Amino acid sequence: MDILRYPARGVWSTLISRALASQASQVTDVVSAIMDDVALRGDTALREYEERFTGAHAESLAVGKDEIERAASLISVELRDAIESAARNIAAFHSAEMPLPVEVETAPGVVCMQRPVAIERVGLYIPGGNSPLFSTVLMLAVPAKIAGCPDIELCTPADADGSIHPAILYAAKVAGVDRIFRTGGAQAIAAMTFGTATVPRVDKIFGPGNRYVMEAKQQAALHGCAIDMPAGPSEVLVVADDSADPVFVASDFLSQAEHGPDSQSILLTTSPRLIDCLPAIIDEMLSRLPRRDMMMKSLGHSRLILMHDDAEMMEFSNLYAPEHLILNHRDADRLCTMVRNAGSVFVGPWSPESAGDYASGTNHTLPTSGYARAYSGVNIDSFMRKITFQKLTREGIAGIAPVVIAMAEAESLDAHALAAKVRTTTY
Repeated sequence: MDILRYPARGVWSTLISRALASQASQVTDVVSAIMDDVALRGDTALREYEERFTGAHAESLAVGKDEIERAASLISVELRDAIESAARNIAAFHSAEMPLPVEVETAPGVVCMQRPVAIERVGLYIPGGNSPLFSTVLMLAVPAKIAGCPDIELCTPADADGSIHPAILYAAKVAGVDRIFRTGGAQAIAAMTFGTATVPRVDKIFGPGNRYVMEAKQQAALHGCAIDMPAGPSEVLVVADDSADPVFVASDFLSQAEHGPDSQSILLTTSPRLIDCLPAIIDEMLSRLPRRDMMMKSLGHSRLILMHDDAEMMEFSNLYAPEHLILNHRDADRLCTMVRNAGSVFVGPWSPESAGDYASGTNHTLPTSGYARAYSGVNIDSFMRKITFQKLTREGIAGIAPVVIAMAEAESLDAHALAAKVRTTTY
């Protein structure tokens, strides 16, 4: 890890840089070819890609109800209870986010309304492999169901024997997913973008993935299918003072590094003691973890930064705009008021990132790579559109017609003005 002491503001732009994936143009070309192939050959292309990338030969891309029902018996009671408990917390939080309809009379006889309407068809992508993210099933499907999306489908890669991880299937059942398909990678995104004989086209795609999946989502947006947000490698920024327990900080660094080799952890602190002792504590913890080699790659572009004061730390944090921001500080509540750019904030020493990743109730699908400056994490609004309505009476159009006519004529849009004139005595 890089250790920096009181870096000048002139180098901050370098310090907020993320780890960039190499061979980006090659990824774009590979994904473009997959997208075109699935659009042309549909299910046949999907089956070929699954065999090539995972070795899976599945007679049916669609997961049957019997397989979904059987999943409960293949995981422990403790895990079933944990999934159900997390789902309840996620539902409680996202239910509270439900928007209310708006109705206001902006002028006499002019009533404007806004109504939230659920997106009709949403597609959820869930990675498989060594880390089957069944928690993400809950984070996406639970709010989709609460929002009232009538069609929720899920794509996830199968194992070599064609099976789906039972925890993913059980979480999907708990959350109310309608259909599940055994396909992953860029080809799954292509299937949901264009539709195939088996996999229906969706209106919006949600979910994380590797750089091929992320590129496929970006390309899906060019083909008229909305996506949740741009995303890159996961990241955490920890703001800590001398009250922070170094063991807590080290564990937060390592839980982030576990996301992948491109993940990044940043510490901002005013404590020289914390800077000095943290590397040894991280090394000791790391030696006992099974994914040490991969995590070492992540820690290779992580940073420990000593700063002068709280204001400087929060200024840097807002510039970095972290996906996850941990405020392990004796005055964490005050620092919360200084947060301007962050995906999700974890307040105080007892609030690890993993709480939000699984069970606190907030959503863990968050903007990365600085996109928190402009994007929110997934929330109930992500699964809805807000449609506006306006209803004018005869008196209402008469009252605002002079405004409409003056503005339309000033923009040389005479037909716009005419539509108001014909409804009033001014025509």
